[in-house]
Amino acid sequence: MSTYQDSETAYAVFGELFNILVADQNFNDKLAAAGLTVRLVHTKPDCVIFVGPGSVRLGADAPEDAAVTIKMSCDTAHKLWLGTLLMPAAVALGKVRIKGKVAKVLELVPILQPAFDRYPALADGVVK
Repeated sequence: MSTYQDSETAYAVFGELFNILVADQNFNDKLAAAGLTVRLVHTKPDCVIFVGPGSVRLGADAPEDAAVTIKMSCDTAHKLWLGTLLMPAAVALGKVRIKGKVAKVLELVPILQPAFDRYPALADGVVK
C-alpha cells in the first residue's frame, strides 16, 4: 500500500512543502542565481510539481521543460524528505531517476535542505 492514498493528498503535502520554500526569498535567490528549475514527477499516485524562482506549478500547469527533472514514486519521495533514504542510495538503487546536468543536480541538493526540515511536520497525520 502506498504512503499516499491518492493524488489529491500528494499534491496537498508536496504542494504545500514547495510553496513554503518558494515563499522564502533566500531559496528563490539561490534558485535564480543557479539558473535552476525543477520538475518533480511522482508516481503511485501521480503528482507532478514544477519549482522555479517564485513559482510552484502543479499537475497539468507544470511545464515539461526544467533544468532538472527528478522522477520517483511518492513512497520514495516520502522516505527522501524524511531523511530515511539518502539521494545517492536512491539513485544507485534505481528508485530515483534524474534528468539534467550533474552540476545542476549538485547545486540543487543544498538549496533543498529547508525541505528536509519542514516535510516531517507537513506529512505527520496526513500520510500513512
